This record gives sequence, C-alpha cells and structure tokens, in this order.
Amino acid sequence: MSVRASGQIRQSQAITTWGPGALIDLPTQAGIVGGLECWPSVDKLQGIPEPRLERIVSELTGVRNARLYAPPAHTGMPGQTPSGIVVWRFPEWMLVQEETPSAKRRSRRLVHRRALDEKGRCEGRPVVATRFVAACARGHVQDMRWRWFVHGAEDRCTRQLWLHERGTGGDLADLEVRCECGRSRRMSDAAEPGQLGRCWGARPWLGSEKSQEQCGEPLRLLIRTASNSYFPLVVTALSLPEQGGALAEKVTKLWEDLQIVEAPADLRMIKRKPQVAAALTGHGEQEILETIERLRHGDAQERPVKLAELEVLLAAPEGYGEDVPIDPDFHARRLPEGAWRRPPLTDRLAAVVQIHRLRAVSALIGFTRFEAFTPDIYGDYETGSDVCPAMLAREPEWFPAFENRGEGLLLALEPEAIAGWLKRPAVQERLEQLAAGHKRWAQQRKARREFPGGPYILLHTLSHLLMAQVAMHCGYPASDIRERICADYEQQRYALLLYTASSDAEGTLGGLVSQGRHIAAHLEAALRSGGLCSNDPVCAQHSPDEGMEGRWLHGAACHGCALIAETSCEMRNNLLDRALLVPTVAVDGAAFFDAPL
Repeated sequence: MSVRASGQIRQSQAITTWGPGALIDLPTQAGIVGGLECWPSVDKLQGIPEPRLERIVSELTGVRNARLYAPPAHTGMPGQTPSGIVVWRFPEWMLVQEETPSAKRRSRRLVHRRALDEKGRCEGRPVVATRFVAACARGHVQDMRWRWFVHGAEDRCTRQLWLHERGTGGDLADLEVRCECGRSRRMSDAAEPGQLGRCWGARPWLGSEKSQEQCGEPLRLLIRTASNSYFPLVVTALSLPEQGGALAEKVTKLWEDLQIVEAPADLRMIKRKPQVAAALTGHGEQEILETIERLRHGDAQERPVKLAELEVLLAAPEGYGEDVPIDPDFHARRLPEGAWRRPPLTDRLAAVVQIHRLRAVSALIGFTRFEAFTPDIYGDYETGSDVCPAMLAREPEWFPAFENRGEGLLLALEPEAIAGWLKRPAVQERLEQLAAGHKRWAQQRKARREFPGGPYILLHTLSHLLMAQVAMHCGYPASDIRERICADYEQQRYALLLYTASSDAEGTLGGLVSQGRHIAAHLEAALRSGGLCSNDPVCAQHSPDEGMEGRWLHGAACHGCALIAETSCEMRNNLLDRALLVPTVAVDGAAFFDAPL
C-alpha cells in the first residue's frame, strides 16, 4: 500500500465509477479501491442528511439506522494532512517490459510481486500489472492461478512463465501462456466456462486475508479495464417535503444532528446546540422523539419511493406568488395550461410541472461484476436472481453518498387516455409480445420480476425521445439529463421526470425548466424522430418474443432511435418500444400518439 496520494478522482466518481471493490489504474500501478474500513473515520467526513434515503438503504442492506457520508474531499489547504481513500495493490502478477527485437511476436515474463526489488522492478526492468484476473458472479476477485492454468492442479512445476503475444489486436486467441518446461496454453481457453476452477471467496478490497468468505462459484476470466468489471449498486431519492407538518420539516433540516437521537437523554444533549434548540422551540420532547422515529423508520404503510415522489410533484401549486418562499432543496410550480397546451398534439398530456430547485441524493450500497443489478419500476431492486451484490465492508454501518442540486421538468399523461389506449386489440397484442420477451429474460436471469406494463414502457420510450430533443435547446448535453419514470397503477397516475443536477452548484439557470413552455414543439419533434429509425425496417420489425437476437426487453428500439447514455437511463436502456408511442413501418395500430403531420 502506498502512503502517498497516487491520483485524484471526483467525489461522485468514488460512488458511481470507482467505489470500494473497483479495479483502478493509477499513473504508475494498478490497484483495487479499499472497503469502507479503509476510508477516513466518519468524524472526518461530511454527513448527508436524507431520512427517506436512509430508510431505503436500511431496508435494502439490513443495516440498522444506516447513515450517509460524502467521500473525503481534498481541500487544497497548504500544510493540511490530506485524507483519502486507500487503494490496495492488485493484481500481484506482473509483466516484465522486455526488450523485444521483433514487432510481430512479443514475449514477456510473468512474475509475482514478491520477485520485484525495492524499486518495484524485475532485474532492473519496469513491470506492469497483468490485465487478466479471475472473478465470480458474487463479486469476488483474485489473481489468475497462472501455474494451475498452464500445468493443471497436479503439476508442481515452478519454472519461469512467459506471455507470448502475436499481432497487435490483443485478441485472446493471439495470446499464449508458456512455461519454460514446454507446457503452454492459449488465453482463449481461459474464457471458456469452467477453465479457471472454483472461487475461494477472495475480497482483496477489504485488505485482509481474513476477509475471505466461502464461495465455490465457478471463476470467470475478467479483464481489469473492461466495462463489466464493476457495476455500482446506487440508490437515489429526491429530497421532497416530508408529510407531517412543520415539525417534520424542521427535523428533516436538522437531521445531521438529530439522526443519532434514540432516547430523551440524547435529545437533551443535542439541544445544547443553540441552532437546534432555537428550531425546536415550542415542541414537546415526546413529540420530537416520535417525529424522529417516524422519519427514521417511515410509516408502516409507506408507499414505494417513486410513488411518494410522484404524489408530492403532482401536488405542486399553480402560479407564482410574490411572497412564496423558495426552499433551496425543492421548489416546484405547475405550469398553467395556457402556457403549454397546443391542441391536438398535447391533448393527451395532463400537466406540466416546473421544478426550479431539486436535490437528489445517491448512495452506494454494493456492487456486482459481469452483470448489473437493475431496479423494478418502483425503484426497488430485484431479488432471487443470479446476480449477487458484494459488500462494501465486512460490517458496514454507513454508506458513501453524494448530493446533486439542479432543476427538473415533469410531464403527466391523461389517465383516461391511457385507459382507452390499453383496451385496443392492437395494443394488447403488442403487449403480449413484450410480456413474452420479458418472461424469457426473467427465466434466463432467474429473476422473479413482473412485467412492468404498457404504460411504463410507453413513458420510458417517450422520455428517451424527449431527452434527445430537449438537450438541443436547454443548454445541457443529453448525458447530463436523467430520467425518473413514475407509473402508479393503483391511483392511475402516469408521469415522467427529466432532471439535471450538479454536485458543485446550488441550482441551475433554468434552461431545462424553461422548456416546459415549448413542450408541444419538443413533443412533435420527438414523435417525428420516433416514427422512422435509420435502421428501419429491421428495428421496427424486431419482436421481443423471438429469440434469435436475444434482445428480450426491447421492442422497436436500437441505438439509431431510442437508446441513450446509460448514465441517463434508470433501466440501463431496457424496456423500450417505439411502436407503443407512435406508428412505425411495421406496427401501425398500437401507438398512443398519432403520427405528427
């Protein structure tokens, strides 16, 4: 472990890209980001109060009273001891940078880190970490057992190993591991199932041999720099007003101080702070304790997080009064219909809500390799699948999080129009095809997941097409705009939220909010682009219930029309179908909107 800083990342990257367990390349070496035990103590970190998200994290992880803290930040103050994140050296097998006379064939020695000198060299030559490691579906990762791979379990040969490379493409078939005893094996064999043995549960990001756990899953070849080496399991919630009156709002704003209160003695100690005592003046001790407990654990019949958010957003008042206070965390107003309704195109829209101030908090609760976790339509994560998340610490008590502030735009569809659309025979036939594809995907993933329904797929596809159109006018790139799809089947409410947020700003300049007044033009352009894809008729003719392509969760959707950056999509570009939105060259009668003239 190096005691000096070897690189820098943004705070948000410590959660979304290089969190605990992520494989990272530093300027001079490779490593794996350490677990939470290797991070600074929580008294040196900034707390992020968000009671609703803390409740969600506690339910998903089983950690009682889970708390959220921001990753350590570099202040840049001279003379101040920097606080950072530990990165353990990984992998331990290296390639020696040999002098190769021929460019057609390159041979380099494979050596273990124990063979290096104090300068990290092998016989005076520089080394680089091998890009091949072994991992399993439960997130464990370890060095490849190179000698075992070449010789087998019974052979005890300890002679020098070499990696021979032919050509410049880096294809596994062009790589060969050879021992000086004469045994050799191609790296393409390592990609075959069952060729690397069983996993012994290594968790090097926790920094101790005692961190191993029982596993036994088959190992798979993993390239350290590949995109499937780390999928963070990130949970996001919007900071919205808590139901329960003025006291709930006060407690929420003081949550960083009050989250540790569990008894009257704790409350009396915290009230020694003048700002806490002043804010809670006039409220009884028992009333405050009950409010803290309710915010910590939620109501017994609390609805899913996205449905609770939808309820608050749709309740936004209309108009702008002169004396309306502006909350820096949340400020929304319903746009009057006269400002956006342009018949007949917008007749199927029920409301447009402008969100001038929005705070979104995201927390990292685990990670996976090879396959990513995806939430269901209510924001809950799937259970019973073959994807098992790895833990961030041996015994986690807190989780890294970051907050973003920005603005948003909510579009709600008419429930009556949705109900009439679902009764059409062509729509039912198309939904049967989508449901059959979803069933085959669930069987393949061993996931217990219900079909999300036609309204969700409709909203999701519309969100992607609108995002591409709005990005050309609002001043934000499309990759900076995110979505939140809300389909409340019980209350018959359907809406999509497009929002943007930044970690280094108190708000934004209203570029996205202002597009609410031009939603008719954006909707027309989105439907026009969705009616014809550059890959039609192949894209439009794709049926999700046919297994040739294996795209079970896609209808008429591809990179030429409906797919966007995965950082913007809440479903990793799944559950999309243009045919439910607008007539296509293959399906004409299932569209919710008519084709624009």
